[in-house]
Amino acid sequence: MILQNIFDKLRNIGIVPVVKLDDPKDAVPLAKALAAGGIPCAEVTFRTDAAEESIRAITSELPDVLVGAGTVTNPDQLNRAINAGAAFIVTPGFNPVVVQACIDRGMPICPGAITPSEIEQALELGLKTVKFFPAGPMGGLDTIKALAGPYGDLQFMPTGGINTKNIVEHLNFPKIVACGGSWMVDPKMIAAGDFEGITRISRESVQAVLGFELAHVGINCADGGEAERVAKMFCTFFNMEYKPGNSTVFAGTAIECGAGLPFGKNHIAIATNFIERAVFQLKSKGVTFDEAGAKYDAGGKLVAIYLQDDFGGMAVHLLQKK
Repeated sequence: MILQNIFDKLRNIGIVPVVKLDDPKDAVPLAKALAAGGIPCAEVTFRTDAAEESIRAITSELPDVLVGAGTVTNPDQLNRAINAGAAFIVTPGFNPVVVQACIDRGMPICPGAITPSEIEQALELGLKTVKFFPAGPMGGLDTIKALAGPYGDLQFMPTGGINTKNIVEHLNFPKIVACGGSWMVDPKMIAAGDFEGITRISRESVQAVLGFELAHVGINCADGGEAERVAKMFCTFFNMEYKPGNSTVFAGTAIECGAGLPFGKNHIAIATNFIERAVFQLKSKGVTFDEAGAKYDAGGKLVAIYLQDDFGGMAVHLLQKK
């Protein structure tokens, strides 16, 4: 259960910054910068001597930031990572000693596995998520899809060659939990203390993933007849296509007219690439939702949900892009 909860959290975040720190004093400012940009997570790699102290500093001062230890290659590093408070372990390859030690201690681990043999070792030990590294040189998404075929329960966390241009394509594949990357944590920016820049890039990365955009405006009408009349006016005057639906009518794709819309108000629909991740992000900012009125598709996946509070008298709801 603990293992699954960790990977559920990583799935909600979607992006796992892979961090190399040379000075522990930069750890907390960096974690704050990532969280301010919408990424409350970091994989601090044991590529430098600063890793252990950096993990300890973040976990002590920022308990809401999910911190893992990366590039763990031996039991000594594992012990230091756990003692420092790491919430999960990531290894570049499949080290049976390290993997078994994590399992014995109930420590969530995402081991590197890029071949069927390594994947089967992970599955044999009861693991459900592996790191695919280096993703780009190893064939990227096409290879992940090919490997996913024979192993139905397996999830991947690819790292290497992923950036804002291709992350949505990767996350659209349901077997990918999250994508690791370092494009938002450039060591030069960390050394220069440019944490505002890191927040900006993190925010841009989150927007690239969520892809928020205006979907339509909803007009609450007195009855079905008024909804038809209003929609047809938009169609006549602005050359929009009239599109009757089950309970509302659309003028083109931008104007929805209906009677008895939720909250009895006009509304704005904001479309997103990943509605579950969008809900997670907004909840982290204090937004509440009308959970009882949420809509799901035939497969049980969330497709629409209203925010509890209005914006200037307008109700607002999220809408999953098709």
